[in-house]
Amino acid sequence: MVRNLILLRHGKSAYPDGVDDHERPLAPRGHREAGLAGQWLRETQPPIDAVRCSTATRTRQTLTATGITAPVVFEDAIYEATPATLIELIQLSADEVTTLLVIGHSPGMPWTAWELASNRDCAPAVELSRKFPTSALAVLRFDRPWADIDPGTGELIHFHIPR
Repeated sequence: MVRNLILLRHGKSAYPDGVDDHERPLAPRGHREAGLAGQWLRETQPPIDAVRCSTATRTRQTLTATGITAPVVFEDAIYEATPATLIELIQLSADEVTTLLVIGHSPGMPWTAWELASNRDCAPAVELSRKFPTSALAVLRFDRPWADIDPGTGELIHFHIPR
């Protein structure tokens, strides 16, 4: 069975005075671009079966703005996660999940996409290597169960920046 992994960096955040980094909200541009990301997902990708989302305010607001309504698990570990941590979380996904959306932060999202991709010379990988801005999405495809996903086992098929 083919597995689809979508890594989404949160939308552009605001920087209000006196607000801890974990609690920073989205800026108006962040809400708009996260909405565009959700529209792109609905128009171009298979239905999302499950979401793993950082507990940070801006990632939760990004999820809401996308309009994606799949079951969600909020994970503290996604905030400031390394690729190894993110890959371990992905490996825990249920067998019945064919399309998983992970909403997190930089540098975790771009580094994990790069780490998982076997085709680092393709056009999406070249674009991803230049910049992974807010609300950007990397879509990887795997030909194995989630538990067997490791570095270099996925095919990066899309990199999209909703603007």
